[in-house]
Amino acid sequence: MGNLEVLTLYKLIILYMLDKVDYSLTKSQVFDFMLDKNYTDYFTLQKVMNQLTDDMLIESKFKRNASHLTITEKGKETIELLKSDISEPIRTEIDNYLTDNEVRLRNEVSISADYYKSTTGEYVAELTARERNVDLVSIKITMPTEEAASEICNNWQKKNQDVYAYLMESLL
Repeated sequence: MGNLEVLTLYKLIILYMLDKVDYSLTKSQVFDFMLDKNYTDYFTLQKVMNQLTDDMLIESKFKRNASHLTITEKGKETIELLKSDISEPIRTEIDNYLTDNEVRLRNEVSISADYYKSTTGEYVAELTARERNVDLVSIKITMPTEEAASEICNNWQKKNQDVYAYLMESLL
């Protein structure tokens, strides 16, 4: 298989992964899958990812210190036409990975916590829980120190379900 064919296969694998989910995947999640399966190396993946973005087959948005990837309409059309070029064993591997790791993958992209310094000098922690690209809850909390804002963000990652359940119980 020539280098061009191999790069095309990597592009198709990424498009197939993004087409199979109804949420974004992070670049790190895609890379983890590809590298764990020893399909290729990091630098080749970076090149492939840039080509997919340049060709407008995928969209990359930087949120919460991570690049979130979604497939575009052009990407969907492309994978629909060419998914048979991915071998059945590779498609099965991808399908199994996405099924086996769905909860973890969703949680990694649906729970966000970040903070920034406001114009008043305080720190604002922004906490969000999403499901299917819809915000379930979004909270902004102003804190006096960066350490406090950081701690709130870390705790949100661990305790978001408890906080959401508490809010629902208290407000309904």
